[in-house]
Amino acid sequence: MDYKIIRLIDNPEQKNQAAQWFHEKWNIPLSAYMESMEACLTNATPVPQWYIAMENGKIIGGLGVIENDFHNRKDLAPNVCAVYVEQDKRGRGIAGALLNYVCTDMRERGIDTLYLLTDHTAFYERYGWEFFCMVQGDGEPGMSRMYVHKSLSH
Repeated sequence: MDYKIIRLIDNPEQKNQAAQWFHEKWNIPLSAYMESMEACLTNATPVPQWYIAMENGKIIGGLGVIENDFHNRKDLAPNVCAVYVEQDKRGRGIAGALLNYVCTDMRERGIDTLYLLTDHTAFYERYGWEFFCMVQGDGEPGMSRMYVHKSLSH
């Protein structure tokens, strides 16, 4: 493994680079990422959190944990969001490593159930996620798939 996964909370100097990277991948306003990452760095609460995979000083993957990933089921929280791996880095298990890392880290913070909104099918099951229900994404015409991951206590 020639990349490493880091938590933004442990590496606050990565905030601007991370916010810019997520903004470019998801087309969500840069200010939204900056605000969430600032909350990650200044709040003592487990959510929000941000994680990035770094290789040779470049971000090659990442994801976050936020209360709600823009959907109508506010009771299904917190949500893993913005899961992305650079196209030329896919197929190396980076997304799986990020997902496993976030589940472990959140469990250590006292959160053992995470939700994830996606249009993918069959991808997240590989990493212990289970299809939970269909939900309505904000401003989306169709329904999207909601997955759940429950960590077992030690």
